Amino acid sequence: MGKTLAYKILENHLVSGKMAAGEEISIRIDYTLTQDSTGTMAYLQFEAMGIDHVKTKRSVAYIDHNTLQSGFENADDHNYIMSVAKKHGIYASRPGNGICHQVNLERFGVPGATLLGSDSHTPTGGGIGMIAIGAGGLDVAVAMGGGAYYLTCPKVVNVELCGKLSPGVSAKDVILEVLRVLSVKGGVGKIIEYTGEGVASLSVPERATITNMGAELGATTSLFPSDEATRAFLAAQGREGDYTELSPDKDAVYDEHITIDLGALKPMAALPHSPDNVKTIDELPPTKVDQVCIGSCTNASYLDLMRVAAILKGKTVAPHVSLTISPGSKQVMHMLAANGALADMIDAGARILECACGPCIGMGQSPATDAVSVRTFNRNFFGRSGTASASVYLVSPETAAVTAVYGYLTDATALPDLSVLEIDMPKEFVTHDNMIAPPADFPAEVEVIRGPNIKPFPLNTELPEALSAKVLLKMEDNITTDHIMPSNAKLLPYRSNVPYLSAYCLAPVDETFPARAKAEGKSILVAGENYGQGSSREHAALAPLYLGVKAVIAKSFARIHAANLINSGILPLVFEDPADYDKVDAGDELRITGLRGAVAEQDVFSVEDTAKGFSFDVRLSASPRLREILLAGGLLNHTKKNA
Repeated sequence: MGKTLAYKILENHLVSGKMAAGEEISIRIDYTLTQDSTGTMAYLQFEAMGIDHVKTKRSVAYIDHNTLQSGFENADDHNYIMSVAKKHGIYASRPGNGICHQVNLERFGVPGATLLGSDSHTPTGGGIGMIAIGAGGLDVAVAMGGGAYYLTCPKVVNVELCGKLSPGVSAKDVILEVLRVLSVKGGVGKIIEYTGEGVASLSVPERATITNMGAELGATTSLFPSDEATRAFLAAQGREGDYTELSPDKDAVYDEHITIDLGALKPMAALPHSPDNVKTIDELPPTKVDQVCIGSCTNASYLDLMRVAAILKGKTVAPHVSLTISPGSKQVMHMLAANGALADMIDAGARILECACGPCIGMGQSPATDAVSVRTFNRNFFGRSGTASASVYLVSPETAAVTAVYGYLTDATALPDLSVLEIDMPKEFVTHDNMIAPPADFPAEVEVIRGPNIKPFPLNTELPEALSAKVLLKMEDNITTDHIMPSNAKLLPYRSNVPYLSAYCLAPVDETFPARAKAEGKSILVAGENYGQGSSREHAALAPLYLGVKAVIAKSFARIHAANLINSGILPLVFEDPADYDKVDAGDELRITGLRGAVAEQDVFSVEDTAKGFSFDVRLSASPRLREILLAGGLLNHTKKNA
């Protein structure tokens, strides 16, 4: 029986466990990345482990999220990251060098390798043939220290691509179609592996767009083969020596199979407020647009922005539209400036932002009240843009550029000459890595700089024998990490200050929750399906930990958030009978007796609702190792205990 490419790479890095879906395995991590929004906490955790030098082949710290310096906080965090990286053998990508996933693809991606990143869109690396997985910062810190990464062995879904994209249709439309078919929870516990004759027609940047938004499926990661297109991309980056040809066996057996005819796809949009709320542009009514934002780790490559420039050349952005463009890297910005494309975009009226995440994470460019914002980003969750009343649509760069000119949601097939979109991959990219700082030759001489905004991260205590606490909040389906720990321009500078952040925890759901939780001292949360979808930010576990949340009982959890809860020593429990969700209300007192024994040995155990006088069963889906972590009160406690 033939093997999938995903299983080939995982087996080559297997440290423990059995390669069977549902079994816990651990893998060796070759490379790691962090970004500044999650990186400060990851490096504080790495320092707490007492390890002098990273053990990976290469670890890179990127500064790309918190670049809006309206106070001292972000600049202080940058100094901390740059100095701690220099001291511990980590490369550091300085502010302005670009978005982590774009730069990592260009300069460091290696087919067949494993990459663990403290950002949910780390699977972008799958576009170059890597097993690239997003995780919480603590998991990344452990990997930097040489520890294995543990995960549930995933199923593998084969998405077979046939044909070739029509002019005006892009890679963004491919992943929007996959989201339409599978939904935002359709990839949970799975790797999405792309095959078929249509793969050859897609460049590495186009493949990376598709694997990037695989995060919105809830997938462990997404993966393309490493083929001639991969070799050409690496050669153009001056890294042909990193190329390895990789593909699944011809008789590979997959758990699921989906076929997509690229030639039949039309330009699409994800409507508010979910990436899987997808329709074709021609299905939508005329929609006046107030803002267009082009960029992000999904769609800010050289090819993306060359097509945008070709559409904008000689035209003017509609009078009522604000157009912003954020190149994905210094490399992209340099090449656009050198060949005149940047001038074409500026002349059309585009506002050029720095090479950073920017509006994608709510870092500036919040739309006006009740505005329609069309974006090339990967998420359009409620309020993520910074304006709760705004309606955010996700589209391709081509659709976004045409929309900016027309002023109404319009796709690129409206162009009189579609040949302007025919942009070739460069034979040679401009490579100048002067904005990537290497580690120090003499690390003992490096002083780590710590500003006043850097606070110790919260630690849990060992799991008690019994738990009795009140349900302080009952939530619906698809609560995101943006709900749990908002990530806007006002709060992002405090990512290294959990006590400050905790005052905003779950405020989008109930603004009274932080004060009530702090006053209560300990509490339990109840939620519906797919709790914790979205960003990998472990702050969505650390802030509840700081506020005394001891358990979350939900119908189901997103993969990364469940792992982050366990790492923080918070119990992620699932209703054994989903109907019991309807019976439990906010304000109910819940009690679990014999808790340590149940967590140590039982998959299913009982919770008593003392307010209503009934009991219900919950399931703890955790390996013996994860149960030990919960008993210890979190991964750091467990690591120290077993050091």
